[in-house]
Amino acid sequence: MVSLRLVIDTNVVVSAALKSQSLQRTALVIALTKPARLYLSKPILDEYTDVLSRPELRIRKGIRAQFMQLIQNCGQVVTPMRRLEICTDADDNIFLECADAARADYLITGNSKHFPLHWKQTKVVSAREFVSLVSPHLLG
Repeated sequence: MVSLRLVIDTNVVVSAALKSQSLQRTALVIALTKPARLYLSKPILDEYTDVLSRPELRIRKGIRAQFMQLIQNCGQVVTPMRRLEICTDADDNIFLECADAARADYLITGNSKHFPLHWKQTKVVSAREFVSLVSPHLLG
């Protein structure tokens, strides 16, 4: 069975933590479940931890810890080999760098305007687009 190689932008992880019945949560669950594989880099893990900890988001410490533990246990860490300057928001380049290193099929984001539509073999999609592609029966 061929695995689906995925990278997820921080805004999707935050929405998944804030809203249990969201498409972002569904996309994250799919990404953490075989045959899919979530790919991460050290900068992405650091950003997830930093953003989920922001007081204004009011994400309980226990929820943050569970999310990060699950992501670290199920995700595959890669080390990008080169720096990219492609995104309109420079902070988002870490996701393309990870997608490049992982040869990701999809990069899932809530800010698609910051990214190109494709980067090499990686297609940039929203959580809704991703779920409609891989599990359309969940959108009903």
